[in-house]
Amino acid sequence: MLAAVLHGAKDLRLETRPLPGLPPGMVRLRVRRVGICGSDMHYFADGYIGVFVPSQPFVMGHELTADVAAVADDVTAPAVGARVTVNPARACGFCAYCKGGRGNLCRRTIMLGSASTKPPTDGAMAQYVTVRADQCHALPAAMEDGVGAMMEPLAVALHAVQRAGAVSGKTVLVTGGGQIGLLALLVARAFGATPVALSDVVAARCQAARDLGADAVLDPAAPNLAEQIQALTGDGFDVVIEASGAPPALRQAFDLVRPGGTLVQVGSPGKADVPLPANLLMIREIQYLGSFRYTNVYDEAIRLVTAGRVKVQPLISRVFLLAEVGAAMAQAFDKDRVIKVQIAINQESSA
Repeated sequence: MLAAVLHGAKDLRLETRPLPGLPPGMVRLRVRRVGICGSDMHYFADGYIGVFVPSQPFVMGHELTADVAAVADDVTAPAVGARVTVNPARACGFCAYCKGGRGNLCRRTIMLGSASTKPPTDGAMAQYVTVRADQCHALPAAMEDGVGAMMEPLAVALHAVQRAGAVSGKTVLVTGGGQIGLLALLVARAFGATPVALSDVVAARCQAARDLGADAVLDPAAPNLAEQIQALTGDGFDVVIEASGAPPALRQAFDLVRPGGTLVQVGSPGKADVPLPANLLMIREIQYLGSFRYTNVYDEAIRLVTAGRVKVQPLISRVFLLAEVGAAMAQAFDKDRVIKVQIAINQESSA
């Protein structure tokens, strides 16, 4: 099979590799579409992410739509030929976190396209990939491949909004207009939050938020920001979803959430610790919650999109072929022109 193999920073090579094996409990997938995620971009730009340093070349990619090409003898579902999306985080299923419904915190998770294991776990920027059968989620026949590959980032945003509790009728601010921030905006609106605002310093992302129906778009550096917040909410937002990972945005979020409000951290600040205003956290009784990946939300994400409650198609900016993976990675870094770049695998045309 053909695969895009990362050998180091900015060293991505299209190579021929053996088909992945098919151990018990596993299925081999023929990949149709894969999205380029922020983690893929970090691996490509730097060769590593934080403490996750690849011990050998590996295949990136964990947002995918695929067909089931083969199944192990002990697998009864999904069936060969089924079209699926995949939860790329394979939790152990037996630890206290997994049994308690918080598999996203499992310490033995194996993540597709990640150097969190040694050796790294190959991902979906290849013609075939093998996953555990229960990682697969069936897609409706009418759902396009590109939309199916958006279920993973949508799951991240859905989990983040759910961490805040019920948001219906509440005021919500999303800081950061990347793909996760924009998806969190869509989820919050679908769940009845009003108004839902987004803040970002990139003009193209602000325009994308407007196009997606944000009730307000804010410039975090505006001199009259406090007056704008007061006009929208009074004392501040009930919920702030911090999706940028930028330390200034995180610090500002504590000023923009109301007393007694909830701040959810889903953006990654990187490996450096970030100082937090502990006094504000205390005297305003702010609930500061982390949100990591997702758990048990994939089927809900698929239903939300199928019902038309959340429309992810507008976030897909460009589609390239596997042979064009270098150009696809370069395009993904253009914040002014793209939100989500995807790669069509096993196809002769990206249409």
